[in-house]
Amino acid sequence: MDKHVVIILPHPDDESFGSAGSIAQFRSQGIPVTYLCGTLGEMGRNMGNPPFANRETLPEIRKQELKNACEVLDIDVKMLGYRDKTIEFEDRNVVANHLQGILEEINPSLVITHYPGYAVHPDHNALGAAAIQAVEQMEKSRRPVIWAQAFARGFQKELGEPDVINDVEEQFETKMNAILCHKSQAGGMIGQLKNYKDLGAEVLQEAKDRFGKEAFFTL
Repeated sequence: MDKHVVIILPHPDDESFGSAGSIAQFRSQGIPVTYLCGTLGEMGRNMGNPPFANRETLPEIRKQELKNACEVLDIDVKMLGYRDKTIEFEDRNVVANHLQGILEEINPSLVITHYPGYAVHPDHNALGAAAIQAVEQMEKSRRPVIWAQAFARGFQKELGEPDVINDVEEQFETKMNAILCHKSQAGGMIGQLKNYKDLGAEVLQEAKDRFGKEAFFTL
């Protein structure tokens, strides 16, 4: 059994869309989970639908949304303090050293992050690369396992199929509740699914098919 899981992703809502089901599974087993969130997502384009945020208010709104989601998931969150859409321009060694210090303090058995080069957004790729470097820099006996998530189109052609596929359909409601905490982002991303409890059985099953599995590569 894992003794502590650390999630390292760049934006508020990455934890919910990408791995909330797996997080819920860990928590149901009593395994502590800590989310190291890279930025406040302050450059996000979504301001709610209809809009309820602007560029000045969005950072605090997204921070509160993240806190709400982490309460749903029953996990701790630490803000890393980087600026949205600029992680790729940070010195990777500095970021890796920053992460390494936190990881050595927490001493996790598993780290979940993005697969560099296959995670679409530059922040995803950059923080994923720094997270992997941070683990590589740790003393070998203390290194956690890494689960890396890829979702760039056609990634299977180069990487093959993920070796960890978690069926999280039983955690669907928890995952959806976490996603919906991110109100400024979720409306544009999941459309009618924001009312998933009121949908018919067929549409609800489509939603479960879409969000009911989470796949990772073990590194």
